[in-house]
Amino acid sequence: MRTIGVIGLGNMGRGMALSLHRRGFAVIGYDPAPGAREASAADGIAVAEGPRALWQACEAVVLSLPTPEVVEAVLLGADGPLHGAKAGDAKPGLLVIDTSTSDPAVTRRIAAALEPAGIDLVDAPVSGGPKGAHAATLTMVIGGSDAAVARAEPVLAAMSATRVHVGGVGAGHVTKLANNLLCAAHLITAAEAVRMAKDAGVDPERLLAGINAGSGRSGVTQVNFPTWVLTGAFDSGFTMKLMRKDVRLAESLIGALALDLPLSGQVGQLWRDSAEVAPDDADFNAIVKLQLA
Repeated sequence: MRTIGVIGLGNMGRGMALSLHRRGFAVIGYDPAPGAREASAADGIAVAEGPRALWQACEAVVLSLPTPEVVEAVLLGADGPLHGAKAGDAKPGLLVIDTSTSDPAVTRRIAAALEPAGIDLVDAPVSGGPKGAHAATLTMVIGGSDAAVARAEPVLAAMSATRVHVGGVGAGHVTKLANNLLCAAHLITAAEAVRMAKDAGVDPERLLAGINAGSGRSGVTQVNFPTWVLTGAFDSGFTMKLMRKDVRLAESLIGALALDLPLSGQVGQLWRDSAEVAPDDADFNAIVKLQLA
């Protein structure tokens, strides 16, 4: 497997394309935005004019797309691999790796539609942001059959430092939604804890040092607060709009499962209602301004 396509050349996809290129893969990219195509071409990535060329030329295609609706349109739409397969155009045994954060029900529906054409789908959503994508230090939670994940391993390894296979198709997206729901909640609870301690006379940096030595620590207290919040940088590369989308997907999954999870519901409400403090284009860590503004 030497020729890999990447559809979606934004902050994440461009970094993953570069990581694959550095590992010796022949990479062909596509993005509907001319600016994204031009930036990747300047990086030395071959860029196609449309997705059909990738299905024809590549053994595997990596997706880095914003929403489940876009993923479904790319894979099942008029320019998707099923149409190429029917015309004898797509490479036999095509492997699709979806690194987007998506709806597991949509993922499973797409996988079922692709399977009769001999196309495997692996969902491998990522954590680590644009820096991790460029440095190939991403963490991936992976859903797919054992055979498909084994086939995908060389490609996944070229883009990531940590990979956890959590189950069949869709399991990666379930796990990523659980992860992002926790992150969304931890940002709020950590901000409230910092506000409480600060008003009680404890320096936030010293507070976090204490918390991170104890059982209350989390990725938010260990990474987000010292890197993007206390510094005032708020430049993680992940927006409020994207995290709000992920929280909505988690809420949708909870609803589909008919679960009563009141704290998750409150977290979702706070993210929806925080637009005045943190608009969609703000860094997602700006949710802490509900308490720390």
